[in-house]
Amino acid sequence: MTTRGETAMAKTEYVIEPGKQELFITRVFDAPRELVWKVFTDPKLVAQWFGPRKYKTTVEKMEARPGGLWRMVQRDESGNEHAFRGVHHDAVAPERIIATFEYEGVPGHVLLQTVNFEDLGQQTRMVEQLVYQSVADRDGMVGAGMQEGSDESMEQVAELLEKMKAGLD
Repeated sequence: MTTRGETAMAKTEYVIEPGKQELFITRVFDAPRELVWKVFTDPKLVAQWFGPRKYKTTVEKMEARPGGLWRMVQRDESGNEHAFRGVHHDAVAPERIIATFEYEGVPGHVLLQTVNFEDLGQQTRMVEQLVYQSVADRDGMVGAGMQEGSDESMEQVAELLEKMKAGLD
């Protein structure tokens, strides 16, 4: 199944094929690749876009280098926390990030995330491949609202890039 984000602004595409352990997320951002790379690797910037708007994200660690650790915590208005962590296996500026991703609320279900940034001149195509340990893990994440959270995150990346290009950030 291939689906597209539903909001007017969204240009995010998903490829979620039945029976596979992986899914793909593709988005073209109206910004040069170096700027998109910065938004995905600078802890202060990641905190501004990662996750749904209803959460406040704190980036506790973001070491965008091979072997570097990362950890983020999201808090809702009631103070409930959702933490995520992983290890960067590769980080080649401004081309590629390969890292593990684990939701601490369901430990042991680690996925491998590869994000490639393709230079399109004044635009950048981001292609993200998420490989889960099993089809059940992938389907569980999709069923838990991953796509909606991803849509919101990608919209926030696009908004942040526009502010940065305008010199507002």
